[in-house]
Amino acid sequence: MSKVMWKPGAFIYPIPAVMVTCGDMETSNIITIAWTGITCSTPAKVYISVRPERHSYEMIKKTKEFVINLTTKDLAYKTDWCGVKSGKDVDKFKEMGLTKEKANFVKCPMIKESPVSIECKVEEIKDLGRSPYVFSRRFSDKCR
Repeated sequence: MSKVMWKPGAFIYPIPAVMVTCGDMETSNIITIAWTGITCSTPAKVYISVRPERHSYEMIKKTKEFVINLTTKDLAYKTDWCGVKSGKDVDKFKEMGLTKEKANFVKCPMIKESPVSIECKVEEIKDLGRSPYVFSRRFSDKCR
């Protein structure tokens, strides 16, 4: 079978999606992100891509912090649900029965049910098209 030519697109996409938390312990949100990854191992740096029209974008831009919470099979439904609902309209922690956990280096909460939470501080937001990339320094990886 021969290969088919397609126009350039996002065919190499990161899987699985992660739940990114932002804000603080009182006013927080969860946004489901598929565009995330490592940009450097030393020093430890990561990126996420968030559209400016998303509720979490302004929170991250203002506080310059967020947490990447890895997901599991058991969190799949909650991850998907948090990706189709807006934090402007609902409290995603409450609606999905997720527990806020205090972070060590940032003010935004971690998700207690996540097996790995990566605390991040924003170093740069770079406009690379439709979704700006948020480049960050990793300060802590909390694993259970």
